Amino acid sequence: MNDAAPPPNDPALALAIELIARPSLTPDDAGCLGVLSERLAACGFRLERFDRGGVKNLWARRGATAPLVCLAGHIDVVPSGPAEQWTSPPFTPTVRNGHLYGRGAADMKTSLSAFITAIEAFLAAHPDHSGSLAVLLTSDEEGEAVDGTVRVVEALQARGERLDACIVGEPTSETCLGDTIKNGRRGSLNATLTVRGQQGHVAYPQRARNPIHLLAPALAELVATEWDAGNEFFPPTSCQVSNIHAGTGANNVIPGECTALFNFRFAPVSSPERLKERSEAIFRRHQLDYVIRWQISGQPFLTGRGPLVAALTAAIRAETGVEAQLSSSGGTSDGRFIANICAETVEFGPLNASIHKIDENIAIRDIAPLTGIYRRVLERLLTGEPA
Repeated sequence: MNDAAPPPNDPALALAIELIARPSLTPDDAGCLGVLSERLAACGFRLERFDRGGVKNLWARRGATAPLVCLAGHIDVVPSGPAEQWTSPPFTPTVRNGHLYGRGAADMKTSLSAFITAIEAFLAAHPDHSGSLAVLLTSDEEGEAVDGTVRVVEALQARGERLDACIVGEPTSETCLGDTIKNGRRGSLNATLTVRGQQGHVAYPQRARNPIHLLAPALAELVATEWDAGNEFFPPTSCQVSNIHAGTGANNVIPGECTALFNFRFAPVSSPERLKERSEAIFRRHQLDYVIRWQISGQPFLTGRGPLVAALTAAIRAETGVEAQLSSSGGTSDGRFIANICAETVEFGPLNASIHKIDENIAIRDIAPLTGIYRRVLERLLTGEPA
């Protein structure tokens, strides 16, 4: 925090400053989970660690009865990029012009700080609430996400532990705090396609077979195909080519093979199996000599207009006056894993305009309302009181 800034009087702001100062680059938590664990233990939570492969995972639960309401998120952050391009150092939390700057300010250390302070305020007012409260944290959401939340979910699933509601603190707001709730996410299907040709001299194309030329019309058909029309909550499935690799580096050699990487972000109205079948039918129709490797990095999930969405929209309205809209746009999140053991899973957090950017920041005026929204949801779900 810079010397010119006033000392924070918001407990969530103070905690966010403490967390941002710790450079928790994936999968290093930089001691952040220790800070949060102490706060949760003081609130009577039972703590469990599910660390694996250098990834730190925390499951904290208070209570043993239903409903079980969970607040979930990640403590890891993406690299800062060139530090000299930041107005202030990325891991020196700085208050400037009414904003808190630093890597993780929006994605998502302020959400986690608001989680903790909301829990503390809720328990101070309702120490004998019904049901149970849980917090799930990982240090591997921004990375490969193979030893993070998914491992905690597997452990909970193995012992028959299920959640009734979960808010993932991803930065979902678009233009003002509270305008967007992510109530679902599209699935993600990756493909690595290699087309085999025959290497040769560019002056003698009749003696070679150019895999780039063979692949190009097939890719054109692939990206022009209408895969589905989406539905009320999901846009149509999208196919995007992200990489094409071919050639020896010489301009007089026809390459022997060409590799393309492409991705489907798909709505639940399409299945991975059907997308694979239709894609490969295109490649066969173009008579490609090919091999393809498929990898699914996330199944789609959807939470309808039930108790959790009702509680969250009411809480947002009470704190900000904003009528939240439901959306399934954007990339994948750990919600895709949590939805496997949770009846209702949504994502909600601060503005996402600066995430992963130079000078990432959050407006200080949004922090107290964010905390209030999370607290009101807990009150509605665990005490029956209106948000």
